[in-house]
Formats: sequence, structure tokens, C-alpha cells
Amino acid sequence: MKPVKIGILGLGTVGGGTVNVLKRNAKEIARRAGREIIVTRALARNLDRERICDTDGIALTADPFDIINDPEIEVVLELIGGETLAKDLVLQAIEKGKHVVTANKALIALHGNEIFRKASEKGVMVLFEAAVAGGIPIIKAIREGLSGNQIEWLAGIINGTGNFILTEMRDKGRDFGDVLAEAQALGYAEANPIFDVEGIDAAHKLTILASIAFGIPLQFDKIFTEGISKITREDVEYAEQLGYRIKHLGIARKTEKGIELRVHPTLIPERRLIANVDGVMNAVLVKGDAVGPTLYYGAGAGAEATASAVVADVVDVVRALTSDPENRVPHLAFQPEAIVDIPVLSDEDFRTAYYLRLTVEDKPGVLADITHILADHNISIEAMIQKEPHEGEAVLPIIMLTQLTLEKEMNAAISEIEALSTVTGKVCRIRLESLK
Repeated sequence: MKPVKIGILGLGTVGGGTVNVLKRNAKEIARRAGREIIVTRALARNLDRERICDTDGIALTADPFDIINDPEIEVVLELIGGETLAKDLVLQAIEKGKHVVTANKALIALHGNEIFRKASEKGVMVLFEAAVAGGIPIIKAIREGLSGNQIEWLAGIINGTGNFILTEMRDKGRDFGDVLAEAQALGYAEANPIFDVEGIDAAHKLTILASIAFGIPLQFDKIFTEGISKITREDVEYAEQLGYRIKHLGIARKTEKGIELRVHPTLIPERRLIANVDGVMNAVLVKGDAVGPTLYYGAGAGAEATASAVVADVVDVVRALTSDPENRVPHLAFQPEAIVDIPVLSDEDFRTAYYLRLTVEDKPGVLADITHILADHNISIEAMIQKEPHEGEAVLPIIMLTQLTLEKEMNAAISEIEALSTVTGKVCRIRLESLK
């Protein structure tokens, strides 16, 4: 059979890595796909710059429509990132009857519903394994490997920058700001790190995971998102003393009332495998009713790690080129007509346990006032640490772990506690998940 020709939009880190993997492993990939796969054209902003990949045999262009309009190209790889231009190019490629592979989580999270409708109309595939957790094949695992399960919940460390920062804070007792500066120097964090440290990047990825896990539309705007910028090294140390580690998790859970979608710092028991995922690595824990908990671990970013997922999608496209569109694996795991708009719960309806850190005056009766407020809101204390005040100071920290409770009850209790004259400053609240 004749080779399948592909075009790449973007020859940056991921694009260059993809070219390298396709060329280096060409024979093995052809054995798996059943046909040779070759890159014939690639979009590059600067045609003369030095690249991480060998571009021999590839026609470089600064005009993306040289690729979109090339009748010989059957598969377009969108690896430029961003939203507006990427969306326009993907829709144009689909309109031309070309299959698309993308690593763009924001594109899928924000515009995937529209893109998949258009792809279904045109009978083409849009695959996006590399959009979540880099080289970890988590999309395929949920969409295909766990298709016999009802997914009950999933929890993931899906942003390597945040995980690196929290790991350094724990291992070396460093402050958030110092570690963030190092992450930027190492290239793990952007000059403007808000997408990583405030959870937006993880929320994009959780949007996609939740959709394929529960058969719901992509709904980025309904995800509760909280970053790690307010986590202190003291919180990390207290969590360790209580037998927990702090991780920045994306959590999706199906309940009787609806679906919880949330990204936030989370205390996890230190004995859990996912609590021991350190540095820039990613991991996703998925609980299915039949299989139980399964853990997927690996590199969440990097040129060839991400390229591994991109190339796997290309192989899937090539294998299915001659198949009936109605018999292909659905984009979002469920048949399009079976996608159900299950309610997404507001944050007040979340049910979880909590870590609370308060600074209080060193006076009799203070702890009794606090526990009375918690009891009034049906909040039970699981564990507590009360520190001695430093010499010359009249305030001391109190750390509490609570049992499961509704977030709206915790919100009300915290408001009342902060109103006490004996409590100074704000109450630090971090959610806690046992992940049993």
C-alpha cells in the first residue's frame, strides 16, 4: 500500500520530537500501522532557524494553508498550541476531509464539542491523546481499556510544574516563591506561570478526562479551580506530621446528585502510590466499578514523551483510514447520541474532608469556641495538632483534620471562626482525599 502522507503544523518542541520519533522508528511504526507514514510538509515560523529534528525530505513552509490545501496530505498534526489560530486551522483541515491529531488541551477543552461535531459530519477523526498527561496513554486507557467499566472517580497529578514546586517545598523546606523562580529558570514554568500554578492547565486536562470518563459534554467553565500559590512550607510540614502529602490534583467524581469537577491542592495519605509521584512526573488514578483502582504514571511533558502519544494517535488514524466512520472509536468514548448532560455540582455541594490551619490567641476557651462552631455545622474533627507559642508571642497555630462534610457547611463555619476576636487572620483550608 502507498505511504500515508502527513503534515505538521508547528515544529517546536513537540513537533520536532514527533519528527524524530517518526523517522527513528519508521520501520517499527510501519509494522504496527500496516503502512509507511511519512512527513511531507511542516509549518515553521522561521524557516532558517536551527531545529531539534532532521527536516531532510520535509518541505518547510511559513503558510499553514500549504498543508491544509495539499490534496496528498491525509493527516494534519496541530502542534502550534493556543486557541484561535489552532481552532481555525483544525476546522479548515476537517472541512478539507483531513484527519487531525492534536496535543492542544485548551483547544479540546474549550472548543472540542464544536470540533467533534464538525469531524463527525465530515467522517474524519480528531485524536488528542497527547493533550493530557504527555506520554501517558490515559485517554486510550479510559476510552478503550476501561470501556467495560462505570468510572466512579478519577484523580490526577496532571501538571508537572505544580508537582515539581510542591515536591521541592516538601523535600527541601523551601518557600513557594523560591521554587517557582527555579522552575522558571529550568524551563518547567513560563515567565507568566498562572496557567500552571493557578490550575488552569490542569482544569483543561480534567475537562477532557471527565468527558471521556462519564460521557458528558466538555465543560471547562464549570470546573472549580484553585491554585497552589497560597500553600506555605508550614502547611507542607504539618501535613507530613499528620501522615499526608500535599498534591495539586484534578478530581472528577460521579455522585447521586451529579458530577464533581475540581482542581485544587489536596492532602493525600502518604502511603498512597500517587502521593509518592514527585518532580515533574504525572499520574492519574482511575476507579472503575469492575477493575477497581488503576494508576497510570509517566512523563507528562517533554519533546519525545509527548511525541510518543502523538505518533500513537497517527498510527490509530492510519489503521482506521479505510474503516466505516460509524464503527470507529468515538471521540469522547461514548457514541455522540449517548452523550448526557449530567449536572455538574457547584463547589458548595462538594463533599470532602479538610485540613484547617488557624492562628489563635493563647487564651483559655479559644479551642472550645472553635469546636463548638464546627459542631454546629455537623463537622467532626479527625485529628488535631496544637503548637506551643514561640517565646514572646501571644498567638499559636492550631491544625485540624476534619471528617467528610459538605463544602457549604465548611464555608459557613470558617466565616464564623474568622469572626472570633481570638482568631487572627484567615483560616487556611486545604481539601483532603483518602482516595480509597
